[in-house]
Order: sequence, then C-alpha cells, then structure tokens
Amino acid sequence: MKADQKKTGIQQAFEFIPQVRQEVRKVTWPTRRETLMTTAFVFGFAVIAAIYFMLVDQVVYRMVHSILGFGS
Repeated sequence: MKADQKKTGIQQAFEFIPQVRQEVRKVTWPTRRETLMTTAFVFGFAVIAAIYFMLVDQVVYRMVHSILGFGS
C-alpha cells in the first residue's frame, strides 16, 4: 500500500464496527436451559472438587503430623 492509500485509525474503526456486528449475528447463542444446565454443572463440579481437595489436604496433613510428630 502506498502512503497516500493508508487508512487513518478513525477510518479503520468505522470499517471494523460493521464487521463486528456481522460476526455477532453468526454466533449461536445458548438457550436459557443450556445456560442453566451448564451453570449447574460448573457449580456441581466445583463442589466435588472442593470436597476432593479437602480430603486430600486432610490425608497429607495427618501424614505430615504423624511423620514429624507435631502436636500432642
């Protein structure tokens, strides 16, 4: 591109906005039910992961205390 053919930042922005709108129209948005199901799955998995890590933490804690003899 020659120097006189370069577009300014404002011209590029005005071309970019319609392109974004066109791409957003192509998006397949999830239904309300899909969103709720996915959210429930994430919360459920977070609870399961929290319980798992709590149990692992307790096992490691007890092993370290029994090996090193901390506490009474």
